[in-house]
Amino acid sequence: MEKLKLYGFNNLTKTLSFNIYDVCYAVTPQDKQKYIEYIDEQYNSTRLTEILVEITKMIGANVLNIAKQDYEPQGASVNLLITEEAIPIVSVDPSCNLGTLIPTPRHVVGHLDKSHITVHTYPESHPDKGIMTFRVDVDVSTCGEISPLNALNYLIENFDSDIIICDYRIRGFTRDVNGNKHFKDHKINSIQDFISEKNLNLYNSIDVNVYQENIFHTKMILKEIELDNYLFEMKAEDLKDEEKNYILKKLHREMHEIYYGQNF
Repeated sequence: MEKLKLYGFNNLTKTLSFNIYDVCYAVTPQDKQKYIEYIDEQYNSTRLTEILVEITKMIGANVLNIAKQDYEPQGASVNLLITEEAIPIVSVDPSCNLGTLIPTPRHVVGHLDKSHITVHTYPESHPDKGIMTFRVDVDVSTCGEISPLNALNYLIENFDSDIIICDYRIRGFTRDVNGNKHFKDHKINSIQDFISEKNLNLYNSIDVNVYQENIFHTKMILKEIELDNYLFEMKAEDLKDEEKNYILKKLHREMHEIYYGQNF
């Protein structure tokens, strides 16, 4: 699309909501607890902050402030406030940390100018069927010319995603020099257009889009399951064939219930 000549600032707000699920199988209460602790360590607020800062660089933005928190008994949240253009130090609110965190903080908050990025994690388990799920919610909301869609492949590749659910929406309008409103400043038919072929080939995907409202929705589910990737504190080679089939059936059911949003 030819670059629009705008009257003033680009007021369009572009928001990507990126939601992933990782499924695992653990039998004993001890193993379930170990899995929760493992996930909590792998995706603690410090690691999540590193991912979000990289996303900020990738979309061409600048960090103004970071807030992060690890929770008890599990889970973490991080919030970044970002700006499209770098802001002179003298203009930055003294409460902002510009991405420089104090040593070993218990919590930090991040703010962005006009834009923000947030992440929340939700580890959990089925009470008696050995199924464990880990959910991550990432929201990237930007104004101006920067686009959250530029971070899609990075997000897919940095989380072990069995299921991915993406929402992208464009809100508001911006005016050109003639005063005409523009409710979209770039071409888009599907979120899948912004995902690499390599990543798309790993998943089965479906779209539910409302084009006239600039709302786009894509769901993706992993095509192939390698059992060893889902077993915690056990190996497939130590299991009988009927046990493998039993576990695979549980994993498939869990993944498809999440994917279709209903209990089977």
